[in-house]
Amino acid sequence: MKINNMTSSKGNVVPNQFIIQTPEATYFQSYQTIIVKTTFEDGTRVVYLDTEAWNYSKTTAKYRNAFLGKTTKEIEANIKSGTYKLTDLN
Repeated sequence: MKINNMTSSKGNVVPNQFIIQTPEATYFQSYQTIIVKTTFEDGTRVVYLDTEAWNYSKTTAKYRNAFLGKTTKEIEANIKSGTYKLTDLN
């Protein structure tokens, strides 16, 4: 397992925002809450978002978007289409 703080657009370490890498998945954690889990299944990236916390706050959204490389509108569209899956990650 490897845990790193996220960095800001200016290259500064961001407290309480983490990327966790395991052999099975990569996670984005905000404070003590897992927000996103990504895996590769049959060579395809699969994204899971925590049902309760995926859009918890402005700060969480900012770093979630950076982690996924998407805007909130794109994430909402991917949830609606079923591309991103909502699940209990905590």
